[in-house]
Amino acid sequence: MVRMKVETCSGLVAANVGLLQQARSLVDRMDDATFSTSPKGFAPHRVGSHLRHVLEFYDCFLEGVATSRIDYDARKHDETLERNRHAAGVQVSSIIRDLEEASSLPKDLALVVRVEDSEADAWLCSSIGRELQALSSHTIHHFALIAMTLRLHGVAVDPNFGMSPSTLRFQSARLVLPEAC
Repeated sequence: MVRMKVETCSGLVAANVGLLQQARSLVDRMDDATFSTSPKGFAPHRVGSHLRHVLEFYDCFLEGVATSRIDYDARKHDETLERNRHAAGVQVSSIIRDLEEASSLPKDLALVVRVEDSEADAWLCSSIGRELQALSSHTIHHFALIAMTLRLHGVAVDPNFGMSPSTLRFQSARLVLPEAC
C-alpha cells in the first residue's frame, strides 16, 4: 500500500495566528478612545469596527470547520467587540487558541462556503487551506484600514502593519544592492 503524505494547514494557521498576535499587541497599546472612535472626517472607520469584522470572519470559519459549511454572512455583529478593547483582546486570544487546535487538519479538507451577499442559497466548494489563505488576505486588508485610521488619530504604526507578505518581499528584494564587480 502506498501512503500519501497529508499536508496539514499548520503553516497557514501560523500565518493567521501571527496576524492576530499583531492585532492583540496593537489593541493592548492603544487607549479606549482611539479604539472606538472615528478620526475626524473618516467616519465610520474605527479600529474596533474593523477588528470586530475580522474576528467575526474567523469565528464563522471556526464554526464552519465543525460542520464543513462556512457562512461568512452569519456574523453576529457584536458591538461589544468594536467598542470594548478588553473584550476584543479576549476574543483575539480565544481565536488564536482555536486556530492552533485546528493546525493539524489537512489543508485540502473539503468544505463548502456560502456565497456572500447571495439572496439564493448558493454554496461553493473550497478547502480549509483556501479559506485560511482568504482569511489572511482579508485580515491584511482590514489591517491596512486600521493602520490608516490609527495614523489619522495621530498614532504611530509600524509601516509593515497591513502590508501583504508578497509586497514586503518585493520591497525587500528591491533594497538588496547587486555586488560590486
